[in-house]
Amino acid sequence: MSNGTTRSANRGMALVTGGSRGIGAAICGRLAGDGYAVAVGYAHNSEAAESVVDTIHTAGGAAQAFQVDIGELASIEAMFAAAEDALGPLSALIANAGISGDFGRLVDYSIEDMEQIVRVNTLAPMVCAQAAIRRLSGRGADQDGHRGSIVIMSSVAARLGGGGSMVPYAVSKGAMETFITGLANELADDGIRVNGIAPGIIDTDMPPPALREKVQQAVPMKRLGKPEEIADAVAWLVSDQSSFVTGQSITVSGGR
Repeated sequence: MSNGTTRSANRGMALVTGGSRGIGAAICGRLAGDGYAVAVGYAHNSEAAESVVDTIHTAGGAAQAFQVDIGELASIEAMFAAAEDALGPLSALIANAGISGDFGRLVDYSIEDMEQIVRVNTLAPMVCAQAAIRRLSGRGADQDGHRGSIVIMSSVAARLGGGGSMVPYAVSKGAMETFITGLANELADDGIRVNGIAPGIIDTDMPPPALREKVQQAVPMKRLGKPEEIADAVAWLVSDQSSFVTGQSITVSGGR
């Protein structure tokens, strides 16, 4: 865990799971630039997480890294508590952490592998949302009755089925599409907005080589997306510019 911050943010604290690399790191940097104190959640790579924190500090922002294996569901509440103790009250949760699993046929997956995909991609965001709701619902609302935002990372695989080679991953993300809609309806009266992002194939270390090779045929814009393009969408969803938006999953996929 890193120590200290360099500036008090004026938009509250944003907790980003899976914040040490790829899309998560881009989200952390963007939200810090927008004035949030950022809790950088990470599972194993402390060096990468501290690099994200250092970059934010160098730019004059506030951030701290928090280690948690998001698949260990009982450890999630402690991460939220530690983040609030260090960085102040929660304003936004970005449930970004996820795993793709193997690239192959369903029949070749073990039960343990499928359980892990569902635990990390489906159950963990739900438990994170519970922890966020307990905190956001106790906050004072702004003049529009808004108390905070939850953004869930989904995937275009939720409606495309995983391309016939990542079915368990697609199933776990399909559950998140339902979760976004249902939770948004549940929390609307509480002033908590819930939305999602459904990325396409993004230039990180997550897409397997075989999926990257399909870009020219599968993506109308014929390129990989950039992590910063996902971060821009997240920043809009937690901003006042989207104050009348809830229950939506925004596809950012180059037309896929």
